[in-house]
Amino acid sequence: MNIITAQLGHILHNCIRFNIKCSWSRSHFTYYPTSLGTGNRMNMFNAINNAIDLALDEDKSALLFGEDVGFGGVFRCSVNLRDKYGSQRVFNTPLCEQGIAGFAIGVANTGATAIAEIQFADYIFPSFDQIVNEAAKYRYRSGGVFDCGSLTFRVPCGAVGHGALYHS
Repeated sequence: MNIITAQLGHILHNCIRFNIKCSWSRSHFTYYPTSLGTGNRMNMFNAINNAIDLALDEDKSALLFGEDVGFGGVFRCSVNLRDKYGSQRVFNTPLCEQGIAGFAIGVANTGATAIAEIQFADYIFPSFDQIVNEAAKYRYRSGGVFDCGSLTFRVPCGAVGHGALYHS
């Protein structure tokens, strides 16, 4: 326990013990929506599809790719995006996570926005070398000339209870 945590615990303990009103209250942790209007009610898959749609619409250099992404994705999160943005910006890749990660890093290094989808989190481990040793260190290796700042990996986790061992 560090000293700040200990001091905070001591202050909170004294506030409760002596019924002292603290300088902050529940309202400090309450989110107040902006006046931009109301949002649409949607499930998680529709929200992901909508977010990717907005990214592709606002950034003309953005690419979405991965296994079965062109067909709508394994959980239908990219449905209709290929029809809307074309097969040059939304496309399928081979079943090779290392290749997807390496391609995404290359796209991001050219200045474009890469949105790479790995079908399941269980399958990302073979591509860790690309992510940890290439993408994460690229800016430092190049002296700040290149970076992977526009790189996103979409990796669903916990959706199904099988499939980790060698795609079986």
